Parts: sequence; structure tokens; C-alpha cells
Amino acid sequence: MRMSRGFTVLPIPLTLAAAAAGLALGIGAYAFVYAKGYSYAGNDPATCANCHVMAPYYSGWQAAPHHQVATCNDCHTPASFFARYLVKATNGYHHSMAFTLGGYPDAIRARPESKAVVEKNCRRCHRDLVEEIAHGGDVSCARCHPSVGHLR
Repeated sequence: MRMSRGFTVLPIPLTLAAAAAGLALGIGAYAFVYAKGYSYAGNDPATCANCHVMAPYYSGWQAAPHHQVATCNDCHTPASFFARYLVKATNGYHHSMAFTLGGYPDAIRARPESKAVVEKNCRRCHRDLVEEIAHGGDVSCARCHPSVGHLR
């Protein structure tokens, strides 16, 4: 680094790296604001329909039995604060990559990790009923009740 008129002049490779990082940060911030990324930190189910691909799932939730008692986060994210935002960040990453790069199927399917979160939440909310029926056995709530959360 050398001084020029009181300013520190960075070497060319470092200057290019700083410019590339600034450009990436600027484009990322613009995309985050444009895609309403901040809205995903909340609990409003309408947020899930920000992407047109999710509109049928949002409509299905509105018509399903749980819509008056559970939001998207109640079923699709863990109950604890840290785990909830970790899952939101992970899902957000996967969703943004799929939607940006066009790599999503017409019928969206939950990843195994997402299915596990939903199953755990079913069991948490309906603990007494599940224990009475399953007696601690390995049963899947969604196998027998696939459209409780989203009518199809």
C-alpha cells in the first residue's frame, strides 16, 4: 500500500476484490429488498405466497382445518427461537436458490428435514392424542392426514 495525497492506495488485486465484494453486497441487498426478504422474519402466512409458486399452498392452507389455529411457522419451523430462525434461514436459502435458478418442480415436495420438523410439531401440539393412539410407536401423522395443513 502506498500513500497518495493523504489517501491509502490499495494494490490492484485488493481493489478489485473490494469492488467485487461491494458489488455482490449491493446486488444481494437489492435482491433481498426487492424479494421482500425481511418479511420472512415475521409470522404472517401471506409472506409464504410472495412467490407465485407458493400461491396454491397458501390457498390450500386457507381452506384447511388448521388455518384458524396455526400459521406456516407453527407447522414448518421448530418451536424454539434459535432453531426456528436457523430453519427459516436454511429454507430461505433453498427457496431462493431454486426460484432464482429455476430449479423447482411443479409440485413442491418437502425435504426429509422439513418433514421431520412438521412431524415433530404435530406430535408437540397433539401430544395427548398421539400418545393415546400410537403408544409411543413410530407412526407418521402426515401419512394418514396429508391434507390437514393444505387441502389439495
